[in-house]
Amino acid sequence: MSGVLEQPAVHGRSTYGAVVLALAPAGAAPGPDDAARAGEDAPVPIRPGRGVLHPRHEPEAAELFVRLRAEGLLTALVTSHPEPTAGPPADIVVAADPPRGGTPGRDGPDRHPPAASLLLASRRLGVEPEHIVVVSDSDRLVRTAVTHGFGLVVGLDGAGRRGRLLAAGAHLVVDDLADLDIPVATAPGAPGWGGGCGGGSPWNLTYTDLDPPREGMRESLCALGNGYMAVRGAACESRADGTHYPGTYLAGVYNRLRSEAAGLVLEHEDLVNAPNWLLVQYRVQDGYWFEPAPDSVLEHRQDLDLRTGVLTRALRFRDEAGRTTRVTTRRFVSQDQRHLAGQETVFEAEDWSGTLTVRSLVDADVRNRNVADDAALSGRHLGDARLEDLGHGTARVEVATSGSGVRIAVAARTRVLRSGTEDRLLSRVPCRPSPGAVGHELRLRMDPGRAVRVEKVVALVTSQDRAICTPALAATTLLERAGGFDDLLSAHVVAWQALWSAFTVATDAGGRQGLAVNLNTFHVLQSVAAAHPDLDAGVPPRGLHGEGYRGHVFWDEMFVYPMLTLRRPEWTRALLAYRYRRLPEARAAARAAGHEGAMFPWQSGSDGREETPRTLFNPRTGRWIPDHSRLQRHVGLAVAHSVWQYYQSTGDTRFLIEQGAELVVEIARFFSSLAVHDPEDDRYVITGVMGPDEFHDGAPGTPGSGLRNNAYTNVMTAWLLARAVQMVERLGEDYGGPLWRRLRLREDEVARWERIRTRLRVPFLPGGVLAQFEGYEELPEFAWEDYRARYGHIGRLDLILDAEGRSTNDYRLAKQADVLMLLYLFSAEELRDLLGQMGYDFPPEAVRATVAFYGERSSHGSTLSNVVHSWVEARRDRRSSWSFLTRALNSDLVDAQGDTVREGVHLGAMAGSVDILTRCYTGLEVRDDMLWLHPAIPPELPEVSFSISYRDQPIQVRVTRTGLRLYLGPGPAEPVRVCVDGEVHELTAGQTRHFPVAVPDA
Repeated sequence: MSGVLEQPAVHGRSTYGAVVLALAPAGAAPGPDDAARAGEDAPVPIRPGRGVLHPRHEPEAAELFVRLRAEGLLTALVTSHPEPTAGPPADIVVAADPPRGGTPGRDGPDRHPPAASLLLASRRLGVEPEHIVVVSDSDRLVRTAVTHGFGLVVGLDGAGRRGRLLAAGAHLVVDDLADLDIPVATAPGAPGWGGGCGGGSPWNLTYTDLDPPREGMRESLCALGNGYMAVRGAACESRADGTHYPGTYLAGVYNRLRSEAAGLVLEHEDLVNAPNWLLVQYRVQDGYWFEPAPDSVLEHRQDLDLRTGVLTRALRFRDEAGRTTRVTTRRFVSQDQRHLAGQETVFEAEDWSGTLTVRSLVDADVRNRNVADDAALSGRHLGDARLEDLGHGTARVEVATSGSGVRIAVAARTRVLRSGTEDRLLSRVPCRPSPGAVGHELRLRMDPGRAVRVEKVVALVTSQDRAICTPALAATTLLERAGGFDDLLSAHVVAWQALWSAFTVATDAGGRQGLAVNLNTFHVLQSVAAAHPDLDAGVPPRGLHGEGYRGHVFWDEMFVYPMLTLRRPEWTRALLAYRYRRLPEARAAARAAGHEGAMFPWQSGSDGREETPRTLFNPRTGRWIPDHSRLQRHVGLAVAHSVWQYYQSTGDTRFLIEQGAELVVEIARFFSSLAVHDPEDDRYVITGVMGPDEFHDGAPGTPGSGLRNNAYTNVMTAWLLARAVQMVERLGEDYGGPLWRRLRLREDEVARWERIRTRLRVPFLPGGVLAQFEGYEELPEFAWEDYRARYGHIGRLDLILDAEGRSTNDYRLAKQADVLMLLYLFSAEELRDLLGQMGYDFPPEAVRATVAFYGERSSHGSTLSNVVHSWVEARRDRRSSWSFLTRALNSDLVDAQGDTVREGVHLGAMAGSVDILTRCYTGLEVRDDMLWLHPAIPPELPEVSFSISYRDQPIQVRVTRTGLRLYLGPGPAEPVRVCVDGEVHELTAGQTRHFPVAVPDA
């Protein structure tokens, strides 16, 4: 395609059902006056016949329409020519208002079709706008199509007008109609995930039945959020009942409790389940209060539209009196205004007349009960509830967390509309049907064929928010100023379009993979999009979708940041501030352990103290067992790596001065103090730690004692100390002087870092394979096939072996990649150079042998493992890499870890799987103040296209099996240095560069 993919909009095979051409007629060309005028949106008639196009477009359009018809797509031509008598064979022609006076093109630019023309074409074609492609050379039509939610908006004549079309919002710009390649629907029948599918669309996760055992998983996958808050995709009629779990979570809102379980006193801090604002209950006449269940529902369809962030559910039920009712619910959590959300419920009586009673409620009587293994722990985090009816359909709930004292206010406004007009005559009374719940009861007159719409808009505010008087007053004020459901939804959709323009990864790998890529991207964005210096929150590994890991922050953020840093680096900086604010606590932890610097906890929550539980529940035995995973000190290495990668991508020296350098220095101090000199071979050793593997916390027979010279920890420490030395030199006296004085940095300290980084001990196995830790070679092999035959899924071998009275410390096995993490974070060349500086040889054959060795010894008990193994296999065995990637992409959709998705999604794996497409398969790295690319995509992936932001400069990347194309957007930016397959080039603003790619062996 000769056009430049400016905002990748789709990939895989979509469900576009129609294409609308809206082009200038013969002799006309769009110009600077191509702008909307008042009154142009009046309905216009359809005239039969054919349209008139500019001569240069006629043959292209005719050929395009013939091709599209052969592929099963409908076509429409929208023209402002007064006599549409000739042109390509479109299925329909919509004639917009003709020009005012004169002949087309003679008296100035033509008036282009108003929004009504596009919407009328959609209506006549019988295809919803989101499934229509609009192609136009009009700036105004492009802008109108984007505003009204058309699925793919393509600008034409991009060679001379690309900037204007992009400014109008075009997703794609092409030079000729011949360049247009419209994705069409895949054949139905492919098996779905968890009972769901995309219907062939990479943008819709759809469920067509009720499946109570899998409802918890679906609620997580259909959760909606904006990074400030998220709500699970639960049925609006239900409270938490063992099947449904309507959780609402607010970023950074934690509470600490103590519980007694099995004779133990356990202290735990949890991400708090906030008041449930979804509740809309209803009954027909004097019947039962309806709840969706397989035996009471005639039809059920639920659709999560990833492009717009809207969850829609449509169902029909028949009550005990034989009356049939249709209920359609739409829900969103505003991406435009982070405190607002909305839910609309439309009721239709099919075969009865009478009264429908509806309760619209906010329920503060909720607990944390999402994780089965935590059932013995106290889950009541909310108290001091204040319930108020504010009149005019508005109710307000204010609660406080019992320990942390965070106040949460939820204000909800309910309106009833008939035919688009608010019903002010309905019966509406305040109600409190149960302790903790408040709202309004509505009695609606229903007649067949006359839909009634109940609109609910809510505002959520906490005492942790800035610039508020009280949460209750702020929530009420926000609600009073908020528009209606439709206005809020429109702004929300536009905000999502802006996110997708930056984050879409376009491939042609097929609909299933396309849906998985989009869904994973969607949930990452929902978890972090509100990142801001004023929002004190980290990146929980389960997002804001559930209570898995109690909402704590781990090292999983390391897998999320690359996706953000290359597109919205300001989000990464805001999220790293979560770690910087907790630096004093990390320093105190290091001092308490007898070390220098800062020791970050394995699990972090509200204030940065160690939140890792001392015990772990084993459901196989029903016992609580010791948990030593707090020995994973490498979380600090992950923080430092993320800081450095952010700096390399942005060149943000101010960040280093204000926060980044301090983090790196204090982490370097900690790990250098861990390193103890061994005079026997003049090497430094690190003991008492755990690596990423998690299955080894000590030598056989000594659980909890930690490992000696874990290869990942030692090599990463060497890398960290090298970067710390480099950073000190780079900042120098001009920038770093005041900082170094504040940190009391000494020259001998920097010299010690330089000494340690080259003399850390790294263990090896025969054949040059990196050993996971000292003593690993003495462990016996594990009976993998025997255990797979006995247990099937063996991801959690630690729990299996504990139930057998044995330990994972006794065998050569791993829960997830440990040594291989080094080849995930560094290219083979970088790792070889790093080890070389430490005095170790690591030739290419040893790299391959290391990957093969550990590939056979992992239970893949973490979703992160598939990400790492896919990455490291990309150059050795591309088919194996694709297989691992497919598992990583689908891990939540198929609930690969066994009924864990109900506790929240696996955010690191979601981000990591998308990152493989954009960084791994393109060989994209950011280091040495330069972009590096070394593409090698697997045969299953015909191409991949995406956008990045490198040092505030937008760059489009497109890779096929034979070529790489880079496009740097126009502007005053300095040229960018790129190294492609070992050769350095310069990319200047507005330039497109093409590079051949050698086709590797399959």
